[in-house]
Amino acid sequence: MIVHRSSLLVAVSLPRLMVVMAVAAVGLTAVPASAQAPATEAGPETRVFTIADRGFSLQAPAGWQRVQPKSGIVETEFAIPSEGAAADGTPAQPGRMTVMGAGGTVQANIDRWYGQFVQPDGSETKTKATTKKLDLAGCKVTLVDIPGTYKDSPGGPFAGGRAVERPDYRMLAAIVETPDRGNHFLKFYGPAKTVAAHADGFRTMVEGMVAAGK
Repeated sequence: MIVHRSSLLVAVSLPRLMVVMAVAAVGLTAVPASAQAPATEAGPETRVFTIADRGFSLQAPAGWQRVQPKSGIVETEFAIPSEGAAADGTPAQPGRMTVMGAGGTVQANIDRWYGQFVQPDGSETKTKATTKKLDLAGCKVTLVDIPGTYKDSPGGPFAGGRAVERPDYRMLAAIVETPDRGNHFLKFYGPAKTVAAHADGFRTMVEGMVAAGK
């Protein structure tokens, strides 16, 4: 029997071709670790953030997810897992914490925040709110706690547009007065149940602020 060389080459090449195709298929389905979806819970390294041109470091609570800021003036933003359900039975909105530097006096900013809330009983918001002064890492820090119906501005506080009223909301905020780098603001707001569930974590984060590098 005569076997042509070309036929022999084809016979020998077919198994090798099948191996190459199999390897290629595996390569197409494999997803590099860097391209995989991020974990639902941020690790310690992604929860650490800085303020005041990296002058001070803080760490967000476990379970808070660092996200892309929705506004250009926000330096750092976290989404906070929701607690309970809304009045219509749907899952409650997640909380939101934004970090940014801004001008204006401490009291002027607090008054502006009061204006972002209305009270169901018609009383003045400042009568429902509380403030507290702390000295942390060489900075004066003012903690603010405001409940009520929040007049949300989805595009940001200075973007204009129609506000969306969100009943039974609450805001926890910290104004950090640095010695030489201006004022910086941490605002955590959302449904009252969500904020209540994470209030201790927010305060622990603020009280744990340290000068960067320490």
